[in-house]
Amino acid sequence: MNNDQIMNMYSSCSLCARNCGVDRIAGERGFCACSSVPHIVRADLHMWEEPIISGDRGSGTIFFSGCSLGCSYCQNREISRSELGQAVSADELAYHMLSLERRGAHNVNFVTPTHHAPTVAIAIDKARALGLSIPVVYNTGSYDSPSLLSMLKGRVDVFLPDLKFMRKSTAHSLSSAEDYPEVAAAAISEMVRIQPKPVIKNGLMKRGVIVRVLLLPGHLAEAKLAVKHLYSTYGDDIYISLMSQYTPIPSVLPPLDRRVTRAEYAELVGYAERLGVVNAFVQEPSSASSVYIPDWNLKD
Repeated sequence: MNNDQIMNMYSSCSLCARNCGVDRIAGERGFCACSSVPHIVRADLHMWEEPIISGDRGSGTIFFSGCSLGCSYCQNREISRSELGQAVSADELAYHMLSLERRGAHNVNFVTPTHHAPTVAIAIDKARALGLSIPVVYNTGSYDSPSLLSMLKGRVDVFLPDLKFMRKSTAHSLSSAEDYPEVAAAAISEMVRIQPKPVIKNGLMKRGVIVRVLLLPGHLAEAKLAVKHLYSTYGDDIYISLMSQYTPIPSVLPPLDRRVTRAEYAELVGYAERLGVVNAFVQEPSSASSVYIPDWNLKD
């Protein structure tokens, strides 16, 4: 696909499984609430990703506003349900990528990029043509369309997807996306097809897939289902990140109005161990704090 064909993906948008079909180039907006012009709210070094992503100098995160999921418990709700931040072109996005590399970032990490993937793809090509040499990380909620992921082959080195829900009822109640389990499973399968084996050098992932499973309070069984699916399907060909960092926002209802207990998280970690999971990351309970939610003042 040439750049015009890539950008044309915005014209009848089906980048995510919402399949809104709106013409975002003409300014129409679908579920993500965004036009075809990306807005970024942060471009900075980030030390709080998985160790093989952040390393000792940080991951070069670029956060987009807007989102195709809109989870009811989202701790980034300030940016995920609006079009905030600095409007950027593909050239400007490439500049930010190169700037992050100059500052010592181990990788460029696009956070919630699904709804702006065409611009991201073009920016990756531009940055690499100008000398970008660090890996590109695609950090997504996994509600991505197959055509989008196919476009990213040869451009993305590390996929960092979530597997949020395994039950349709949970996906419907928390994200209004009843089809999320099958969409996410198919998306992760395509990501593994693109990057089938982890490649780690000097303690940093250069290629591969890390799937995040965020434990929600009262949803231990759901998280276990996610871990079981991932390990039974991919074994040690992927890494699984078991996350305890859930931080409740004021508007959520029980049981999401509290943090995960130590006992809940210990049970999830123990379950993964009993399954035989080796390639995994765990978190300390102290990670569940608003301190770890970035500020959205654009930095570069």
